[in-house]
Amino acid sequence: MCYEKNALNVLETKLQPCSINPLTGFYRDGYCKTFNNDVGQHIICSEMNQAFLDFSKTRGNDLITAVPEYNFRGLTPGDRWCLCADRWIEAFNNNIAPTVVLESTNIKMLEKIDFNTLKKFGIEFQNLN
Repeated sequence: MCYEKNALNVLETKLQPCSINPLTGFYRDGYCKTFNNDVGQHIICSEMNQAFLDFSKTRGNDLITAVPEYNFRGLTPGDRWCLCADRWIEAFNNNIAPTVVLESTNIKMLEKIDFNTLKKFGIEFQNLN
């Protein structure tokens, strides 16, 4: 495949899988990897919640409804999914961004938003306060 074979995450370590069940990623390999053909840049691993799923549906990206012909069962709260970078930022700007799995979020996300902002949403840091 023509994508990042040794991709890094925003912590500058090896990119970890986001989700195998449901199988996510632009390449459906479980990773938030990208390449030129991934126009939406599916590079941020997020843990779904109902508020975000509803928000995304209102924006024309229904992640809830199953699409069996694409082997997509639909997402539910708690599922992890490689989101389009701009959709997450749109949700952030509307105070509805879901949490982020930093070790599974592609380092390219830092070209769109700073690390300190992402860290506030990082599940790795949610229980440290």
